[in-house]
Amino acid sequence: MTKKLKQLLMATGLMALASCSAVNLNPFSSNTKEQSRTPQNATAFICDGNKQFYVRMLNNGNDAWLMYPDHEVNLTKSADNKNHFTSGVITLMMNGDETTLDDGEKIAYTGCKPQIKK
Repeated sequence: MTKKLKQLLMATGLMALASCSAVNLNPFSSNTKEQSRTPQNATAFICDGNKQFYVRMLNNGNDAWLMYPDHEVNLTKSADNKNHFTSGVITLMMNGDETTLDDGEKIAYTGCKPQIKK
């Protein structure tokens, strides 16, 4: 191999290495800050047994959008109690630190406390 060909290959290799350093090949790293896991405009509730759900109030407080880890449900305000929201089967009673959620026989959340954003 000639000296000029070796120099050309070395220069090409160095340019390739320099361009690779600007490319991040690690799919698990990023320069962006981790996003909050709380849905936007929602309040997280932590309950007994470390159970969790989110609520977003809609329609001037007449609807509570209930967000479970795997699905979402709209609950409407009860006519007889301003802190009681229901879908017919699911019942959310919001009394500050005494919030409860009853989803029929499957899920019962008690001792739920709203998590204040800092």
